[in-house]
Amino acid sequence: MQSRTTKLWQRLPTTIDQRVRFIAWLSLAGQVVIVATGGAVRLTASGLGCTTWPKCTTDSWVATPEYAMHGIIEFGNRLLTFVLAAIAVAAFLAVIRFRAQRPDLFWMTFWLGMSIPAQAILGGITVLTGLNPYLVGAHFLLSAILVVLGTVLVYRVYNGRSAGLGVDSLMVGLGWLVGLAAAVTIVIGILTTGAGPHAGHDGDAADAPVVRNGFDPINMQHLHSYPAYAMLGLSILLLIWLIAVRRGLTLRFASALIATTLLQVVVGIMQARLGLPEVLVGVHMVLACIVVSLVAAVILSFYNSCQVLPGPVPNDAVEEPATLRS
Repeated sequence: MQSRTTKLWQRLPTTIDQRVRFIAWLSLAGQVVIVATGGAVRLTASGLGCTTWPKCTTDSWVATPEYAMHGIIEFGNRLLTFVLAAIAVAAFLAVIRFRAQRPDLFWMTFWLGMSIPAQAILGGITVLTGLNPYLVGAHFLLSAILVVLGTVLVYRVYNGRSAGLGVDSLMVGLGWLVGLAAAVTIVIGILTTGAGPHAGHDGDAADAPVVRNGFDPINMQHLHSYPAYAMLGLSILLLIWLIAVRRGLTLRFASALIATTLLQVVVGIMQARLGLPEVLVGVHMVLACIVVSLVAAVILSFYNSCQVLPGPVPNDAVEEPATLRS
Protein backbone atom coordinates (compact mmCIF):
# COMPACT_ATOMS: atom_id res chain seq x y z
CA MET A 1 0.00 0.00 0.00
CA GLN A 2 1.33 3.42 -0.95
CA SER A 3 1.96 5.90 1.81
CA ARG A 4 0.22 9.26 1.85
CA THR A 5 3.54 10.97 1.09
CA THR A 6 4.01 8.80 -2.01
CA LYS A 7 0.50 9.57 -3.20
CA LEU A 8 1.03 13.29 -2.73
CA TRP A 9 4.38 13.06 -4.56
CA GLN A 10 2.73 11.32 -7.51
CA ARG A 11 0.13 14.07 -7.75
CA LEU A 12 2.79 16.75 -8.26
CA PRO A 13 3.26 18.00 -11.83
CA THR A 14 5.80 16.14 -13.98
CA THR A 15 5.65 18.72 -16.74
CA ILE A 16 4.63 22.35 -17.11
CA ASP A 17 0.84 22.36 -17.00
CA GLN A 18 -1.93 24.73 -16.01
CA ARG A 19 -1.16 24.29 -12.31
CA VAL A 20 2.47 25.32 -12.76
CA ARG A 21 1.55 28.36 -14.82
CA PHE A 22 -1.09 29.43 -12.28
CA ILE A 23 1.34 29.16 -9.37
CA ALA A 24 3.98 31.09 -11.32
CA TRP A 25 1.53 33.94 -11.86
CA LEU A 26 0.53 33.72 -8.20
CA SER A 27 4.18 34.08 -7.19
CA LEU A 28 4.57 37.22 -9.26
CA ALA A 29 1.27 38.68 -8.05
CA GLY A 30 2.25 38.01 -4.44
CA GLN A 31 5.42 40.08 -4.79
CA VAL A 32 3.40 43.02 -6.12
CA VAL A 33 0.68 42.68 -3.47
CA ILE A 34 3.21 42.74 -0.61
CA VAL A 35 4.55 46.02 -2.01
CA ALA A 36 1.02 47.42 -2.01
CA THR A 37 0.32 46.34 1.56
CA GLY A 38 3.75 47.50 2.72
CA GLY A 39 3.00 50.85 1.13
CA ALA A 40 -0.32 50.97 2.96
CA VAL A 41 1.54 50.41 6.23
CA ARG A 42 3.86 53.33 5.58
CA LEU A 43 1.26 55.67 4.10
CA THR A 44 -1.13 55.19 7.03
CA ALA A 45 1.72 55.86 9.48
CA SER A 46 1.34 52.30 10.78
CA GLY A 47 4.97 51.28 10.45
CA LEU A 48 5.39 51.12 14.20
CA GLY A 49 1.90 49.78 14.88
CA CYS A 50 3.96 46.82 16.03
CA THR A 51 6.77 48.39 18.01
CA THR A 52 9.19 45.48 17.99
CA TRP A 53 10.06 42.28 16.13
CA PRO A 54 9.47 39.37 15.88
CA LYS A 55 6.75 40.08 18.45
CA CYS A 56 4.27 42.86 17.79
CA THR A 57 4.90 44.42 21.20
CA THR A 58 7.21 43.42 24.03
CA ASP A 59 4.33 41.53 25.66
CA SER A 60 2.29 40.29 22.70
CA TRP A 61 2.75 38.43 19.41
CA VAL A 62 -0.39 40.05 17.99
CA ALA A 63 -1.67 43.61 17.66
CA THR A 64 -2.95 45.23 20.84
CA PRO A 65 -5.75 47.79 21.34
CA GLU A 66 -3.18 50.35 22.47
CA TYR A 67 -2.11 50.99 18.89
CA ALA A 68 -5.64 50.73 17.46
CA MET A 69 -5.86 50.64 13.65
CA HIS A 70 -2.12 51.18 13.20
CA GLY A 71 -1.43 47.92 15.01
CA ILE A 72 -4.03 46.04 12.95
CA ILE A 73 -2.59 47.29 9.66
CA GLU A 74 1.02 46.48 10.53
CA PHE A 75 0.17 43.09 12.03
CA GLY A 76 -1.99 42.27 9.01
CA ASN A 77 0.93 43.02 6.73
CA ARG A 78 3.13 40.70 8.78
CA LEU A 79 0.57 37.91 8.41
CA LEU A 80 0.89 38.18 4.63
CA THR A 81 4.39 36.78 5.04
CA PHE A 82 2.80 33.39 5.73
CA VAL A 83 0.66 33.68 2.59
CA LEU A 84 3.77 34.39 0.52
CA ALA A 85 5.53 31.49 2.22
CA ALA A 86 2.68 29.15 1.28
CA ILE A 87 2.84 30.34 -2.33
CA ALA A 88 6.61 29.86 -2.38
CA VAL A 89 6.31 26.30 -1.06
CA ALA A 90 3.60 25.54 -3.65
CA ALA A 91 5.80 26.91 -6.44
CA PHE A 92 8.77 24.85 -5.28
CA LEU A 93 6.70 21.67 -5.12
CA ALA A 94 5.15 22.43 -8.52
CA VAL A 95 8.51 22.12 -10.29
CA ILE A 96 10.44 19.71 -8.09
CA ARG A 97 9.58 16.53 -10.03
CA PHE A 98 11.06 17.87 -13.27
CA ARG A 99 13.96 19.72 -11.70
CA ALA A 100 16.50 17.72 -13.72
CA GLN A 101 15.01 18.96 -16.99
CA ARG A 102 14.29 22.49 -15.81
CA PRO A 103 16.82 23.43 -13.13
CA ASP A 104 16.19 27.09 -13.97
CA LEU A 105 12.63 26.85 -12.63
CA PHE A 106 13.76 24.83 -9.64
CA TRP A 107 16.34 27.41 -8.55
CA MET A 108 14.04 30.38 -9.20
CA THR A 109 11.36 28.93 -6.94
CA PHE A 110 14.04 28.07 -4.39
CA TRP A 111 15.36 31.64 -4.22
CA LEU A 112 11.85 33.08 -4.17
CA GLY A 113 11.24 30.89 -1.15
CA MET A 114 14.47 31.95 0.53
CA SER A 115 13.50 35.59 0.00
CA ILE A 116 10.59 35.24 2.45
CA PRO A 117 12.70 34.97 5.63
CA ALA A 118 15.17 37.50 4.19
CA GLN A 119 12.38 40.03 3.72
CA ALA A 120 10.97 39.28 7.16
CA ILE A 121 14.34 39.79 8.84
CA LEU A 122 14.99 43.01 6.92
CA GLY A 123 11.52 44.23 7.86
CA GLY A 124 12.19 43.39 11.49
CA ILE A 125 15.48 45.28 11.49
CA THR A 126 13.67 48.22 9.89
CA VAL A 127 11.17 48.29 12.76
CA LEU A 128 13.88 47.90 15.40
CA THR A 129 15.75 50.90 13.94
CA GLY A 130 12.65 53.12 14.06
CA LEU A 131 11.99 52.93 10.28
CA ASN A 132 15.34 54.14 9.09
CA PRO A 133 14.60 55.50 5.57
CA TYR A 134 17.56 53.70 4.03
CA LEU A 135 16.38 50.35 5.41
CA VAL A 136 12.82 51.09 4.30
CA GLY A 137 14.25 51.79 0.86
CA ALA A 138 16.27 48.59 0.88
CA HIS A 139 13.08 46.71 1.74
CA PHE A 140 11.39 48.12 -1.37
CA LEU A 141 14.46 47.54 -3.53
CA LEU A 142 14.55 43.88 -2.55
CA SER A 143 10.86 43.64 -3.42
CA ALA A 144 11.55 45.12 -6.86
CA ILE A 145 14.28 42.52 -7.43
CA LEU A 146 11.84 39.78 -6.43
CA VAL A 147 9.29 41.17 -8.89
CA VAL A 148 11.94 40.73 -11.59
CA LEU A 149 12.60 37.17 -10.43
CA GLY A 150 8.87 36.43 -10.44
CA THR A 151 8.62 37.83 -13.96
CA VAL A 152 11.46 35.59 -15.11
CA LEU A 153 9.65 32.61 -13.59
CA VAL A 154 6.41 33.37 -15.44
CA TYR A 155 8.24 34.02 -18.70
CA ARG A 156 10.29 30.83 -18.50
CA VAL A 157 7.18 28.77 -17.74
CA TYR A 158 5.72 29.91 -21.05
CA ASN A 159 8.81 30.23 -23.22
CA GLY A 160 11.37 27.78 -21.92
CA ARG A 161 15.02 28.52 -21.43
CA SER A 162 16.92 31.07 -23.47
CA ALA A 163 17.70 29.95 -26.99
CA GLY A 164 20.20 32.71 -27.69
CA LEU A 165 19.71 36.16 -29.10
CA GLY A 166 16.78 36.46 -31.46
CA VAL A 167 17.41 40.10 -32.40
CA ASP A 168 20.18 42.50 -33.33
CA SER A 169 22.65 43.03 -30.50
CA LEU A 170 22.19 46.80 -30.79
CA MET A 171 18.49 46.37 -30.05
CA VAL A 172 19.39 44.28 -27.02
CA GLY A 173 21.73 47.03 -25.88
CA LEU A 174 18.92 49.56 -26.19
CA GLY A 175 16.69 47.30 -24.11
CA TRP A 176 19.32 47.06 -21.40
CA LEU A 177 19.63 50.86 -21.43
CA VAL A 178 15.91 51.00 -20.72
CA GLY A 179 16.50 48.62 -17.83
CA LEU A 180 19.37 50.72 -16.51
CA ALA A 181 17.25 53.88 -16.66
CA ALA A 182 14.48 52.06 -14.81
CA ALA A 183 16.89 50.92 -12.09
CA VAL A 184 18.29 54.44 -11.62
CA THR A 185 14.75 55.83 -11.51
CA ILE A 186 13.78 53.42 -8.75
CA VAL A 187 16.88 54.06 -6.65
CA ILE A 188 16.43 57.84 -6.86
CA GLY A 189 12.71 57.38 -6.21
CA ILE A 190 13.57 55.51 -3.01
CA LEU A 191 15.80 58.36 -1.89
CA THR A 192 13.09 60.86 -2.82
CA THR A 193 10.58 58.98 -0.69
CA GLY A 194 13.07 58.91 2.17
CA ALA A 195 13.22 62.70 2.04
CA GLY A 196 9.45 63.17 1.92
CA PRO A 197 6.70 63.35 4.52
CA HIS A 198 5.67 59.68 4.57
CA ALA A 199 8.03 58.30 7.19
CA GLY A 200 5.82 55.36 8.10
CA HIS A 201 4.85 56.67 11.52
CA ASP A 202 3.89 59.96 13.13
CA GLY A 203 6.49 60.01 15.92
CA ASP A 204 4.08 58.97 18.66
CA ALA A 205 4.58 55.21 18.45
CA ALA A 206 7.01 54.03 21.11
CA ASP A 207 8.18 57.65 21.40
CA ALA A 208 10.30 57.07 18.28
CA PRO A 209 11.51 60.18 16.42
CA VAL A 210 10.62 60.64 12.76
CA VAL A 211 13.80 60.02 10.78
CA ARG A 212 14.33 61.25 7.19
CA ASN A 213 17.43 61.05 5.03
CA GLY A 214 18.07 64.82 4.96
CA PHE A 215 17.89 65.36 1.18
CA ASP A 216 15.85 68.27 -0.14
CA PRO A 217 12.55 66.69 -1.25
CA ILE A 218 11.85 69.22 -4.02
CA ASN A 219 15.29 68.78 -5.56
CA MET A 220 14.94 65.03 -5.27
CA GLN A 221 11.60 65.11 -7.09
CA HIS A 222 13.23 66.87 -10.03
CA LEU A 223 16.23 64.53 -9.97
CA HIS A 224 13.88 61.54 -9.88
CA SER A 225 12.11 62.72 -13.04
CA TYR A 226 15.23 62.85 -15.25
CA PRO A 227 15.94 59.10 -15.53
CA ALA A 228 12.19 58.46 -15.73
CA TYR A 229 11.90 60.66 -18.81
CA ALA A 230 15.05 59.06 -20.22
CA MET A 231 13.51 55.63 -19.77
CA LEU A 232 10.32 56.76 -21.50
CA GLY A 233 12.27 58.23 -24.43
CA LEU A 234 14.41 55.10 -24.82
CA SER A 235 11.30 52.92 -24.64
CA ILE A 236 9.63 54.90 -27.43
CA LEU A 237 12.76 54.58 -29.56
CA LEU A 238 12.77 50.83 -28.92
CA LEU A 239 9.08 50.60 -29.82
CA ILE A 240 9.66 52.32 -33.17
CA TRP A 241 12.47 49.88 -33.92
CA LEU A 242 10.29 46.91 -32.95
CA ILE A 243 7.50 48.10 -35.21
CA ALA A 244 9.99 48.30 -38.08
CA VAL A 245 11.17 44.72 -37.59
CA ARG A 246 7.70 43.41 -36.65
CA ARG A 247 8.84 41.56 -33.55
CA GLY A 248 5.46 40.57 -32.12
CA LEU A 249 5.85 39.53 -28.49
CA THR A 250 8.55 42.07 -27.66
CA LEU A 251 6.44 44.73 -29.36
CA ARG A 252 3.50 43.89 -27.12
CA PHE A 253 5.64 44.04 -24.00
CA ALA A 254 7.21 47.35 -25.09
CA SER A 255 3.78 48.85 -25.86
CA ALA A 256 2.52 47.86 -22.42
CA LEU A 257 5.69 49.28 -20.88
CA ILE A 258 5.24 52.68 -22.56
CA ALA A 259 1.55 52.85 -21.60
CA THR A 260 2.34 52.00 -17.97
CA THR A 261 5.28 54.42 -17.87
CA LEU A 262 3.12 57.24 -19.24
CA LEU A 263 0.55 56.53 -16.54
CA GLN A 264 3.34 56.44 -13.97
CA VAL A 265 4.62 59.83 -15.15
CA VAL A 266 1.12 61.32 -14.90
CA VAL A 267 0.66 59.94 -11.38
CA GLY A 268 4.10 61.21 -10.38
CA ILE A 269 3.35 64.73 -11.60
CA MET A 270 -0.05 64.73 -9.93
CA GLN A 271 1.28 63.58 -6.56
CA ALA A 272 4.03 66.21 -6.65
CA ARG A 273 1.55 68.97 -7.52
CA LEU A 274 -1.03 67.84 -4.96
CA GLY A 275 1.33 67.50 -2.00
CA LEU A 276 1.94 63.73 -2.09
CA PRO A 277 -1.54 62.41 -1.18
CA GLU A 278 -1.34 58.90 0.23
CA VAL A 279 -3.50 57.22 -2.42
CA LEU A 280 -1.45 58.55 -5.33
CA VAL A 281 1.82 57.64 -3.62
CA GLY A 282 0.52 54.10 -3.16
CA VAL A 283 -0.53 53.87 -6.81
CA HIS A 284 2.91 55.16 -7.81
CA MET A 285 4.58 52.36 -5.84
CA VAL A 286 2.47 49.62 -7.40
CA LEU A 287 2.94 51.03 -10.90
CA ALA A 288 6.70 51.03 -10.28
CA CYS A 289 6.54 47.26 -9.74
CA ILE A 290 4.52 46.79 -12.93
CA VAL A 291 7.03 48.90 -14.87
CA VAL A 292 9.90 46.80 -13.48
CA SER A 293 8.11 43.61 -14.50
CA LEU A 294 7.47 44.86 -18.03
CA VAL A 295 11.08 46.01 -18.46
CA ALA A 296 12.20 42.53 -17.44
CA ALA A 297 9.74 40.96 -19.89
CA VAL A 298 11.03 43.12 -22.75
CA ILE A 299 14.63 42.12 -22.08
CA LEU A 300 13.75 38.45 -21.63
CA SER A 301 11.94 38.39 -24.97
CA PHE A 302 15.17 39.35 -26.76
CA TYR A 303 16.62 35.96 -25.85
CA ASN A 304 13.93 33.82 -27.47
CA SER A 305 13.26 33.47 -31.16
CA CYS A 306 9.64 32.57 -30.40
CA GLN A 307 7.47 35.68 -30.54
CA VAL A 308 4.06 34.22 -29.63
CA LEU A 309 3.16 33.15 -26.11
CA PRO A 310 2.75 29.37 -26.51
CA GLY A 311 1.03 26.86 -24.31
CA PRO A 312 2.97 24.92 -21.69
CA VAL A 313 6.41 23.96 -22.93
CA PRO A 314 7.23 20.24 -22.79
CA ASN A 315 10.37 20.61 -20.66
CA ASP A 316 12.63 20.37 -23.70
CA ALA A 317 11.14 16.95 -24.50
CA VAL A 318 13.40 15.24 -21.97
CA GLU A 319 12.06 12.10 -20.34
CA GLU A 320 11.70 12.27 -16.59
CA PRO A 321 14.56 10.45 -14.85
CA ALA A 322 13.65 7.30 -12.98
CA THR A 323 14.90 8.85 -9.76
CA LEU A 324 12.01 11.32 -9.94
CA ARG A 325 9.35 8.68 -10.48
CA SER A 326 7.53 6.98 -7.70
